[in-house]
Amino acid sequence: MLLVGPIVFSLIRERFDAAILMFVLAGLSDGLDGFLARRFDWRTHLGLILDPLADKLLMVSVFVTMTLMGLIPVWLALVVVGRDLILTAGGLAYHFLIGPLEGEPSQISKINTFLQLVYVFGVMLSAAGLRLPADVLDILAVTVFCTVVISGINYLVIWIRKARQNRPGIRP
Repeated sequence: MLLVGPIVFSLIRERFDAAILMFVLAGLSDGLDGFLARRFDWRTHLGLILDPLADKLLMVSVFVTMTLMGLIPVWLALVVVGRDLILTAGGLAYHFLIGPLEGEPSQISKINTFLQLVYVFGVMLSAAGLRLPADVLDILAVTVFCTVVISGINYLVIWIRKARQNRPGIRP
């Protein structure tokens, strides 16, 4: 979470080398944190909240910044950010109307997050001068779009089922 500001600042200043380095560092530290939490069962309620929040904050900040810079298409940023806003609002609504929402990220959500990271990394590399073929970034953008939509629908279905189990009178 601490690297979000410096990454965005580096992007705005077009210091893509620094942004890439910090982006990779953020990813590695997130992976290490997750590994240690699972390996040694170092899980806390605060960690369960902060970890996905940090991931969302990083991705939304980077997507918005890079879109404003003209590096990411507006349509893709709208879908990525829109899904995260809808999921956040849905999670809060569920928490306050139904009860605590617990669960692991779905497989499609993990795939989506990975593809978003790869896409953003590829766009940063291209902006830094290590040009990837345009087709690669276009295919990644469409793939990210598809997994964003599928994972969003997947979460909606899961949450509706959980809401029905916990409050049988709820209708979609």
